[in-house]
Amino acid sequence: MTNIEENKEKFIDIYKTNITRAGSDKLLNFLTSENSDFFTAPASTRYHCAYEGGLCGHSLHVYECLKNYLERNRVKDEYGLSYPDESIAVVALLHDICKVNLYRTSFRNKKNDATGVWEKVPYYEYHDTLPYGHGEKSVYIVSSYMRLTREEAMAIRWHMGFSGEENVNTIGRALGMYPLALAAHIADMEATFYVEGEEDD
Repeated sequence: MTNIEENKEKFIDIYKTNITRAGSDKLLNFLTSENSDFFTAPASTRYHCAYEGGLCGHSLHVYECLKNYLERNRVKDEYGLSYPDESIAVVALLHDICKVNLYRTSFRNKKNDATGVWEKVPYYEYHDTLPYGHGEKSVYIVSSYMRLTREEAMAIRWHMGFSGEENVNTIGRALGMYPLALAAHIADMEATFYVEGEEDD
């Protein structure tokens, strides 16, 4: 069994075990259909998990990081944060669903350092057919299949934290008002820079 198949099996198991609300089955059917490349797509063109199957792998990393963050004594006891397993799975597994069918393989010329010969090499090209943003696009896609709580929607929307051209005050208010959004952001950054950073070494 390849890593892609293992990750797909793990994702589906976590999803089915934890996400049971109305419409969740239809969303999973879409993700596993031939109309979706969720399980084979990269998570980015050249940064974290920029390889086949990277999107699913990254989603699983964020799930583990978010669960671990919310299980910390300080987070539970001092901050009083507690969320249903379903909310954790929804936010972590689906935060980057906006990247489904977003990248396509193309080719470019690159000189082989060893031989000095120019070769055609594959690379991932950004190809957005639904330019609706990042987190907001994920919220839009998930919401077309099943209802999100307000906090889940905020967590998915703002999982990138302070990035892009958004008003910093708006982001700050969202992270302050909705602790799950801050937790999702921390989990996403931990997965990207520490878990996946180690993979790339």
